[in-house]
Amino acid sequence: MGKSISAPEFIWHNGRHVRWADAQVHVLSVGVQFGSSVFEGIRCYATDAGPAVFRLREHLRRLQDSCRIYRIDLPYSLEALERACLDLVAANGLEQCYLRPMVMRGYGDMGMAAIGNPVETYIAAWQWGSYLDQSAADRGIDVCVSSWNRPAPNTFPALAKSAGHYNNATLIKLDAIANGFAEAIALSPDGMVSEGSGQNIFAVRDGVLVTPPVDGSILSGITRSAVIAIARDLGIAFEQQPMPRELLYVADELFFTGTATEIAPIASVDHIRIGDGAIGPVTRRLRAAFHEIVHGRDAGRRDWLTPVIAGKREYVDG
Repeated sequence: MGKSISAPEFIWHNGRHVRWADAQVHVLSVGVQFGSSVFEGIRCYATDAGPAVFRLREHLRRLQDSCRIYRIDLPYSLEALERACLDLVAANGLEQCYLRPMVMRGYGDMGMAAIGNPVETYIAAWQWGSYLDQSAADRGIDVCVSSWNRPAPNTFPALAKSAGHYNNATLIKLDAIANGFAEAIALSPDGMVSEGSGQNIFAVRDGVLVTPPVDGSILSGITRSAVIAIARDLGIAFEQQPMPRELLYVADELFFTGTATEIAPIASVDHIRIGDGAIGPVTRRLRAAFHEIVHGRDAGRRDWLTPVIAGKREYVDG
C-alpha cells in the first residue's frame, strides 16, 4: 500500500476526464471531514484479447449498495459507471491496472448529515502490482491476531465499503507492522475470527475449505465469493461457519483473499507455523484456477471479465 505509483494522465470526475493533478476536493468537504464516502477496488487484467476488468458489475453493484446504506444519492447508473471505468482504462492506455471508484459527500453544509451537499463521483485507475511483497506472498506471509477487533453488527454497516470504516483497518494493519508482521487477523466482538485488515480469510482443515459467514463484522468480498465458486467448480468441500481463534493455529492451510491481495497464503499466525509453513495444495489449486480465470484462459468463467474497448477522449477536460 505504501508504494508510490506512476500517475496516469486522467481521472474520471462527474462524467468527464480531468488531469490527474486536477482531481481535487475541498478540505472542508464532508467526505474529508467525516469520511462520508464509499469506494471500490477493482482489478483490470492483461489477457490475450486485451485488458479486461474482473467482476466489474459485481463491484459496481456493491458500490451502489454502499451508497444506499449510507443514504448517498448515486447520480449515475451502473451502466454509466461501467462505461466510465472501461473508457478510463482505455484513455490512459493501461493494459492492466487497479480501479478506484469513489462517491463522496462534497463541500456545502458543515453538519454530518450534509443534506443538499453535492455528491462527487470519481474513478481513478493506475498500474499497481501485488499488494503484498510478491516473494513473501508466494512463500506465505507471517501474520498475527490483532489487538483491535472488528466493529459489532449494528454499529458500522460492514456490508458497506466506506472510507470511514478503514480507520479500524488502519489500526489493525499498523498493529501488525509495529510487531513485525506483514498483516493481522481481526476478531469479531464475540471473539470469533472475522477478517484481515482489508482481506477475507479462509482456512483448510482435513481437505475442507472453511470461511467465516457474513455476520455483520466482515465485508462480503467479491474475491471471496469468486473463491467459493471456484472451490465448488473444483469439487473442494466447502463450509461457511464461525471460526474460533484456535482454528487458525491448527489449520492445515490459511490464506487471505481480496481484490488487491488476490489469494495470499499465510505461513504463520502469532509465530505458530501453519501446516508445513509453505503454500498448501488446496490454496495452490485455487490460486492457479483464479489466475487462469482473470487472465482469460478459462472459457467457463469468461463472464467474470469485461473487455476494455476503445475509450472516448472527446469529453476530456482541458
